[in-house]
Amino acid sequence: MTDQKLDSYCPLNKVRRKWSDRHKVVEEPLFKSYVFVRSAEDELTKVRMVNGVLNLVYWNGKPAVVRDQEILDIMRFMNEFQDVQAIPMEIKPHSKVVIQRGVMMNKEAEVLRVKSKFVEVLIESLGYKLVASIDKSNLIPVE
Repeated sequence: MTDQKLDSYCPLNKVRRKWSDRHKVVEEPLFKSYVFVRSAEDELTKVRMVNGVLNLVYWNGKPAVVRDQEILDIMRFMNEFQDVQAIPMEIKPHSKVVIQRGVMMNKEAEVLRVKSKFVEVLIESLGYKLVASIDKSNLIPVE
């Protein structure tokens, strides 16, 4: 994407592979088939026209946005560790989550139901049980 003058980043994972006669550390994309691109909304057509690009990732009907801080965190993590695994986050009923944004930020909740983009959670607070439908991107699982 550098030919198109687009700011892009593909996190590369250093993985040890075995051939019949030797071991070698090779770099592979951490997120298969994904490249992060910083662009203005009016440049999205330019991104789609890059050879090999099939489509953008969408969230709620709009191109997905990854914050700069999240990209920097990925870069630092990849510089520090080798042979990293990217495991999709699963949110299931009866699991515990922490709310990341909004009025209830940093509160722990129990998942009641999982819908396509939203999760219904139970928040026990002030002696009441509050039930809210929260965007999945605002939740992280509790280990």
